[in-house]
Formats: sequence, C-alpha cells, structure tokens
Amino acid sequence: MKEYFKVGKVEYEGAKSKNPLAFKYYNKEEMILGKPMKEHLKFAMSWWHTLCAKGSDQFGGNTMERTFEAKDPMEEAYQKVDAGFEFMEKLGIEYFCFHDRDMAPEMPTLKESNEALDKVSDYVLEKMKQTNIKCLWGTANCFNHKRYLAGAGTSPNADAFAYAAAQIKQAMDTTKKLGGKNYVFWGGREGYDTLLNTNTKMELDHYATLLTIARDYNKKSGLNAQLLIEPKPKEPTKHQYDFDVQTVLGFLKTYGLESDFKMNIEANHATLAIHTFQHELNMARIHGVLGSIDANQGDMLLGWDTDQFPTNIYDATLAMYEVLKNGGLGAGGLNFDAKVRRQSFTDEDLFLAYIAGMDTFAKGLRIAAKLIEDQVLESFIRERYQSYETGIGKKIEAKEVTLEELSDYAIKHDQVNNTSGRQEVLEMLLNQYIFE
Repeated sequence: MKEYFKVGKVEYEGAKSKNPLAFKYYNKEEMILGKPMKEHLKFAMSWWHTLCAKGSDQFGGNTMERTFEAKDPMEEAYQKVDAGFEFMEKLGIEYFCFHDRDMAPEMPTLKESNEALDKVSDYVLEKMKQTNIKCLWGTANCFNHKRYLAGAGTSPNADAFAYAAAQIKQAMDTTKKLGGKNYVFWGGREGYDTLLNTNTKMELDHYATLLTIARDYNKKSGLNAQLLIEPKPKEPTKHQYDFDVQTVLGFLKTYGLESDFKMNIEANHATLAIHTFQHELNMARIHGVLGSIDANQGDMLLGWDTDQFPTNIYDATLAMYEVLKNGGLGAGGLNFDAKVRRQSFTDEDLFLAYIAGMDTFAKGLRIAAKLIEDQVLESFIRERYQSYETGIGKKIEAKEVTLEELSDYAIKHDQVNNTSGRQEVLEMLLNQYIFE
C-alpha cells in the first residue's frame, strides 16, 4: 500500500514535549470524570477540508498539491480514501464526516453520480472494517452546483427541490451503509438576498416539507440516525433561515419538528451570528438539542467563514464546560470542520493543524472538568438566584402567582436590593484555572 504522508504515528508525549508532531494534552486513555478522554472527545476528520481543500479562496487559486491527486476524478476519489484512512490512523482519529460530493465526484447525470458514490463508499466500508474507524455523520452538498444558486429546499425551482431531495436520499443511504449515527442538514443557500423577488412564507414551508420527508425516510429506511441541523448566518446568502440556534428552534416549533431534530453547532458560525461559541452551545443545551459540534474558529476581523483550526483555549474550555454540563454529546462528536491556511501548504501542515486542534480541546476538557468538580461557577450562580428559593421568589418559580399578587407584593416591598454579579472576579477565577 502506498504511503501518502511521510509522518509517523503521532503519540502523546506530555506538556513538556518540544516535538511539534506529538500530543501535549490529548492522552486518549486518560480518565476524565469517569470516562477516557477519547470518549469525551470523539474527534472526526472532515473529508472535505482535509482531503479536498487545496488552498483556494475568494481571491486566488490553489496553493497546495497533494500526493493523492490524480487526473481521473474516480481514481483520485479512491486515493483520497487510502490517504484519509492513513491520516486518521496516524493521528488516532476514530471517526470521519463526509459530504456526498467530496467522497465521490459529481458526474454528468444524477444516476451516474449515485453510482460513483456507491462504488467509492463500498471501498470506504472495506477500509472501515480493516481499521475500526467509524462514520460520525454524513450529509449532502446541496449548495455548490449552479442548480442550487437560489437554494435547495427553498429554491423557487421545483426541479431543484426534487434534485436536492434525491441527493439527500442517496446521502442518507450512504450514511446508513457506513453505519453513521448522525445525519446533518446544512442549509448552505437556504435563505434569500432580496425580498423583491422572494416569497419567504413559501420558502420556509418548502424547507419544512423537505425536512419532514427526510425525517420520515430516516425511519422508513432504517437509518434511524440522529438528525442534526447546523445553524449558519450571513454567508453565502444575506438572510439565512437557519441563522442561529434560537432561530432554528423557532422554525422547528412552528412546523412541529422540534422533537425530530437536534443541532450541530459550529464555532465559526456562532461568531458570524455575533454570538460566542459558548452562547450557541448553551442555547442548544438548555433546550435539549445539543447534538454535535463542528470544531473550528473564525477570524474576528473578517466577516466570512474562515474555518480555521481551533487554538483558542478560552473558547475550548467554555465549549467543553457546556458539553460536560450536557452529559456529553451522545451520538455526536467533534468534527474538525477546519482547513489549513493558504500558506500552510505542506502535507505535514495538515498533521500539525490537527494536533493543535486536538490538544486545544483536550486541554479545554481538563480545565472544564476541574471547574465542574470544584463547582466554581455553579456555586456562585446558585447563590445569585437564591431569592427564588423562598417566599415570593419560590412562588414565581412554581408559576403560582398572578399579576395582581405581584403588584401587591411590590407595593409592600418597593426597595429592591441587588447583589453584585462579580463578572470580573469570575473571569479572574476562570483565568486561574486556565493558567494552572
């Protein structure tokens, strides 16, 4: 078997190691809160950014050449499979995620595209059996091709809607074949640019129809995957219907789908929505819809999805704090929806980027676990809301009050004495835990 990467197996060497090709904090068998670290951090390789991205951006072409490239698209697809599994084995990554069109090329007809995906996914299945590497989730790329220039499920063209449905069916079938436990809906162009040419009510109704029939097929086909929607603001359309967690929650509840879908939260999408990563995870957690994570980060000085590898320990700590408070991610995991920068064009850079991301989340997990063990934030929050444990507060919490009763109470107790929120102290404490 050809070796595509001239990098050996990456091992854990500890925080004092100076070896850039070694883990400093990701020790997969280390026990954290009663579970091995690898169970808390079900890392997944993104097929698209890792094996398909070649450094192009809005202003320039490719900067990267990969050893698994080939002139024939199908030959390259098979070589990507070999390279991808070699990459995952060397990094100790046990999961991958895929779009249909990055695993196999788009062909002249839908029938040929389906056949190509069947053939390549058969080969993927062989590699999975040999390595015990698993599929975390699959999805369909219903946004790149010009047929989706005005959306897929929200397209004004019924033929485009039907094509998207067919693509989703095939992608769901492939996910089932590969044993995927999740299926993701990423509405890349489910939105609008101007209301001058848009029937928003019709588009939202149609998107709900697409999700409903996909939900039904999930059960009918025996896939029975956890269905995930990935909130995404702004780009590529100006007004995305899946802007953030709360927007998607409102949409799902409007159409009676709230019990059928959870969410795949991406860090870069959170910041594009002018939220923190923790905010989106928190909103998903408290509403019971936190399903999986796309682990990356964006450039706060740029207004588009830069999909950088996560290296911000502050964000990773608070993300893992929410995950631990959620009781973990269940069937979900942490997919590295991240790509190396244009100037990081070597094969070795791919390994270095993944090591940086995996170590960042591993360190964040350790800190978050210690915060929870010590009840640092929980103790303060409980004390801050203690007025709801007795008296009128207890009645408010139990929903046993009327507006008249509260008015009478306020007249008798009209001197409100607040306590400090102590934000700065809590931020200092968080820093202490991070710096330890």
